[in-house]
Amino acid sequence: MSTAAIDLAGIKKSFGDKLVVNELSFTVARGECFGLLGPNGAGKSTTARMILGMMSPDAGDIRVLGEPVPSRARWARKRLGVVPQFDNLELEFTVRENLLVFGRYFGMGARKIESLIPSLLDFARLESKAGTRVSELSGGMKRRLTLARALINDPDLLVMDEPTTGLDPHARHLIWERLRSLLARGKTILLTTHFMEEAERLCDRLCVLENGIKIAEGKPHVLIEEQIGCSVIEIYGGNPQELCALIRPFARHLEISGETVFCYAPEPEQVLAQLRGRVGLRLMQRPPNLEDVFLRLTGREMEK
Repeated sequence: MSTAAIDLAGIKKSFGDKLVVNELSFTVARGECFGLLGPNGAGKSTTARMILGMMSPDAGDIRVLGEPVPSRARWARKRLGVVPQFDNLELEFTVRENLLVFGRYFGMGARKIESLIPSLLDFARLESKAGTRVSELSGGMKRRLTLARALINDPDLLVMDEPTTGLDPHARHLIWERLRSLLARGKTILLTTHFMEEAERLCDRLCVLENGIKIAEGKPHVLIEEQIGCSVIEIYGGNPQELCALIRPFARHLEISGETVFCYAPEPEQVLAQLRGRVGLRLMQRPPNLEDVFLRLTGREMEK
């Protein structure tokens, strides 16, 4: 059996005259969390839909759990769990009824589904909400129910499209904790996100997309070290061009985004010394992160 959960080779997809995915190739190993990162419109959701067999590529080959897609997407989907970008729960059904109905889509009997519901409710921390209509749940609860629903067929691979978009920080962290528990159980996750912190916390490897083109791929900490490899100082409150001229001799690299200067400095003390005493400046020194990688590669911050 192949060790790959997903294999993409030379995938291209256009809508009219617009090329949305351009020569995209990557492999997702079984048991890992692989992230597709990029701003809205980068091609993440389109790639996920092609992997699910919901649309066909114009060129290239896709294999999911050993099955060619889209020709055998139906067989591959039996072993998949899907968390769509937007919840598509039955709002007038209860939490329990949503799980029961969804299980029947996989040909599962009512007795089998009923035996699984308690553990799924426990996973989603919705034990006390089993009889509650979905329309009465908070956004975070709905998202956890959507995740639990995706597990009803005990899938080998989870495809998750922007799973925490629109959630408050507490709900987002709870979803992250649930996803880590799935990875600990050996599940494979394909995660599309524009949250760099989410990717850093969850992904074993990731692929950064811009305008449908892969601009970087690798382990998060390796990409950060390769592309940045030093402290970052964010500077706000002065003329960006003047500030850059002042600190350029002490910076490995400088980027301007709006009114903020991002200074990548091997010796941050030298930069701070140049700025000391300047009225109205706000400074923040921090370790580098994936947001810096995206800014370094594209010359702009990630658009949410």
